[in-house]
Amino acid sequence: MSALWYQKTAKEIRDAVHTGEATALDIVNSFIAHREATDGTIGAFTQCWDDEARETARSIDEKRQQGQPLGPLAGVPVSLKESFCTRLGKTTGASRILENFQCPYDGTAVTRLAQADAVFLGKVNMDELAMGSSTESSVLQRTVNPWNHDRVPGGSSGGSAASVAMGCSALSLGSDTGSSIRQPASFSGCVGVKPTYGRISRFGIIGLAPSLDHAGPLTRTVEDAALALNVLCGEDPADSTSSDKPVPDFLQGLSQDIKGLKIGVAEEYMTDEVDEEVRGKITEALDCLSSLGAELVKISLPGTAYDAAAYTVISTAEISATLARLDGVRYGMRDPEARTVQDMYVMSKSAGFGPEVQRRILLGTHFLSGKNIQNCFVKAQQARSLIIREFEEVFTQCDVIAGPTTPSVAFPFGSKSDNPVEMYRCDRFTLGANLATHPALSVPCGMTEAGLPVGLQLQARRYDEETLLRVAFHYEQNRGFDLGFPPIS
Repeated sequence: MSALWYQKTAKEIRDAVHTGEATALDIVNSFIAHREATDGTIGAFTQCWDDEARETARSIDEKRQQGQPLGPLAGVPVSLKESFCTRLGKTTGASRILENFQCPYDGTAVTRLAQADAVFLGKVNMDELAMGSSTESSVLQRTVNPWNHDRVPGGSSGGSAASVAMGCSALSLGSDTGSSIRQPASFSGCVGVKPTYGRISRFGIIGLAPSLDHAGPLTRTVEDAALALNVLCGEDPADSTSSDKPVPDFLQGLSQDIKGLKIGVAEEYMTDEVDEEVRGKITEALDCLSSLGAELVKISLPGTAYDAAAYTVISTAEISATLARLDGVRYGMRDPEARTVQDMYVMSKSAGFGPEVQRRILLGTHFLSGKNIQNCFVKAQQARSLIIREFEEVFTQCDVIAGPTTPSVAFPFGSKSDNPVEMYRCDRFTLGANLATHPALSVPCGMTEAGLPVGLQLQARRYDEETLLRVAFHYEQNRGFDLGFPPIS
């Protein structure tokens, strides 16, 4: 058995299992051993399914020995964000209100990974009910940034990013409502993809804001992300918002070069509000893309100034409506001290929801109350329409938009948790893609002098993940460095 299989990419692992170079069981054991050596410090995993993972690996090895066809993710160790419904284990959303919830079914994305012969290692930490940008609001445990344990891993898919960056899983399934795949990927140093809205079914994910929620993969490489998207994308009858558009072979699409493609550089993404080191790494990445034959064009996205306001109103309003079902009747904890129906609602939700979740529910309820519906919610939807049209216009000028994923690198624990406005500002470059529903990704573009990863965000037209992945892949192959793995404490 190779003790270093955890250092391999998902595609390398898949190929090794398909060719018989390694058994799925040896690979899984390598990942479990590495997690046991590191995750006590990192704190990414909230549930470990070692016995079940080994059993799945043995069944994959038996299939190969019997000459049966193997799936496109055969033997690839996967972690799942706590918000994805599974029959195995619990689905807590890292919230006290769902701390004992056991789902009777698997979500569609989970099912598709299982059908592709992926191996589930367990679930990983997140901000409570996906509300946060640092994973600090989880009620389960503390997850640290693998590169600096005094810094946050990002959020809300912080456990997913940390598990991939540390080599404790080869692929992780995350969700993204405003930044929650791309921002932690940037902070922790891995690839995170938010595809076009509807590309991946949302059935079986704890809902946050239905018009903004996306599911997507976090991986070590762009090639691995393409491999995962081949499996995850496609229409799902169980999700009325899923797209019926044909899904191309994203892996095959990586091979074409990027000569002649136009890369839009928005002035709003490169202001003085962006840390100097981050701007420097983004400039180096743009120079790399230019050297590969892409044409850099200046664009403007003035609607960026309104992204945060529109997103805040729309997302919190949808949160208020969506989380009403966690009422202690059918779903969620019920306070045992409650004696009346009113007490049950007030006491159960007060005890079950943390401060950040309560803040967003109350804010959303305010926006949906009385005249605020017209003055706030309707105006936010109108602003969203303008933002969508602005992106559509910009994509007539360029094929891909490039800029920083976040204005800064990972910040210290506690530095923003008491200041929601500052926390929300971390997401100001990522919100537009959720409001306009087009695909976007984050790919590492370097490290600061302090040893913290920087992420390059790329955005493309709706349903043009092929071009998005192609540009990211060619950048990754020519950027001149590999982040490697964080040191093991």
